[in-house]
Amino acid sequence: MSPHLSRRQLLGGGAGVALVAVAGALGVELNNRSSHPGSPSIDSAGDTVSPGPTATGGFTYARQSGPDRTVVSDANGNQLAVLTDGARTALLTGPSRTWTEPRTTSAVVESTSWVRLMPTQWSAGREQTPWFRDWFPKTLADRSPDVLGIAFQYGDGAPTVKDAHGLRIAGDAAFGPRIPGQSADSFHSRDEQSDFYDYLGIPWNFPDGHRSPEKARYGMVDCSGYMRLVWGYRNGYPMHVSNTRGVGLPRRAYAIAAYAPGVLVIPDTHTRPADLSPMQPGDLVFFSINIGEPNFIDHCGMYLGEDTEGHPRFLSSRSQANGPTMGDKAGAARLDGSGFYAAGFRAARRL
Repeated sequence: MSPHLSRRQLLGGGAGVALVAVAGALGVELNNRSSHPGSPSIDSAGDTVSPGPTATGGFTYARQSGPDRTVVSDANGNQLAVLTDGARTALLTGPSRTWTEPRTTSAVVESTSWVRLMPTQWSAGREQTPWFRDWFPKTLADRSPDVLGIAFQYGDGAPTVKDAHGLRIAGDAAFGPRIPGQSADSFHSRDEQSDFYDYLGIPWNFPDGHRSPEKARYGMVDCSGYMRLVWGYRNGYPMHVSNTRGVGLPRRAYAIAAYAPGVLVIPDTHTRPADLSPMQPGDLVFFSINIGEPNFIDHCGMYLGEDTEGHPRFLSSRSQANGPTMGDKAGAARLDGSGFYAAGFRAARRL
């Protein structure tokens, strides 16, 4: 755990800063509009499996498959949460929010989805445990920045956020240093290898090694470094420095896809997936976008859900956009259609 953040902040408090509209091209609007039954933001595809729904503490719990999960509803049948077996991600229903990035796209994502981390991986029957009965109502009502809200704290024009020690923990992030001889329009115009500790400018002790930041990479995160910044540093998900299987997130995109904990909701078959229905907001998405290596995962991001035009949209740190983006600069940030990233989409993992 970082000495700069409290446990609450690491679990999603975002340094105690309320979710605000981002001052710049990448923004979010929090609407005073409650969710409603059948919201497209939370996928409930799959057949209900036995046993049937059970009621505990005023909530109803139904088991569904594809992947195996528990769907939580209130007394009126409104869907409140999706809890997936083998994953810590809790997809919760809350006030609607609007995600935009006008500088690079006209796309708008309106969603009632809020993403939090449970203290442990979910499994059938855990709704009966004391920790869940205490955790769930509090977390459902929590309006501090969630995983999605924290992710948008690093977009274009995002304001600086500092912790109690003066460390900048959020604000407009770049991708990496400019590669000498490469034009700004080049696909690989900026160098990879910027991890979350480079953005922060602090050294970090991992279970399997120590890393120090490079001054030239201060304020920068590549695609996997961005996911580690959001999920690991800000939300307390375990991390290690190697690219092997371990207790948490490895360093590179291909290793996160193959070895990270959680559930592969879309396995990598070296082809573009035909069925996106198992996905839900907060899932990590993985791409093979190097033309010379079509079967190698070399980019990752986070699924946001469908935009207002019905297109599945994702957020990632990208070289030509020079940082985190949900926009369409140098390729539409969509998982459908015939675009560059849609063609390279390969897998999805729920942490």
